[in-house]
Amino acid sequence: MSELVFYAGTMDCGKSTLALQMDHNHATRGRSGVVFTRLDRAGSSVLSSRLGLEVPAVEVDQDLNIRRYVVDRLSGGHRIDYLICDEAQFYTEEQIEQIAQLVDELSIDAYAFGILTDFRTRLFPGSARLVELADRVQYLQVEALCWCGARALHNARTISGEITVDGDQVLVGDVNSADSVAYEVLCRRHYRARLTSKNAQSAHISSQPLPFTSEGENLS
Repeated sequence: MSELVFYAGTMDCGKSTLALQMDHNHATRGRSGVVFTRLDRAGSSVLSSRLGLEVPAVEVDQDLNIRRYVVDRLSGGHRIDYLICDEAQFYTEEQIEQIAQLVDELSIDAYAFGILTDFRTRLFPGSARLVELADRVQYLQVEALCWCGARALHNARTISGEITVDGDQVLVGDVNSADSVAYEVLCRRHYRARLTSKNAQSAHISSQPLPFTSEGENLS
């Protein structure tokens, strides 16, 4: 039976790489699919990974009706066996529901890849709807690491190396970016302490986990 699977993780844990691999595996077995993405780091209408691989993709803007797009392709004589939906956290709730409809009504497999929570540790609406509707939610086994070496759980937004919790939920940036707005994955302890790798280096703090108070203040 067809299914909707959500592969979730933090930034820098290989979601897009897995999406590319999934597309390759299905295509080499003679299946025909459509790749969707939104706000990829490489630009519009492309699915890319940090390993340098990329494929053309359909850009999912706010107004795209994914169900109608797929039905139109099928009506035009194209075969569609599966969907690859990268950066799914940026999709609207309605678009996630459209994907679920395609799985149930047309027996098309759908594989969604995305981040669960934003830089404020709140669920993205698209990710929340996927958790509610997906047949399976799988957390990626490749764990992103905080600067201290612990498992990274949170995607911190930084401005010139300092964590910020203000601003729009969606703001394009990347890990290891040289831009003023960037992202860094952190463990819960250092996210709560607002301690980035830059802060740790300037303060000569070791990679040992730091204690914090209930208000998130560093005790070291």
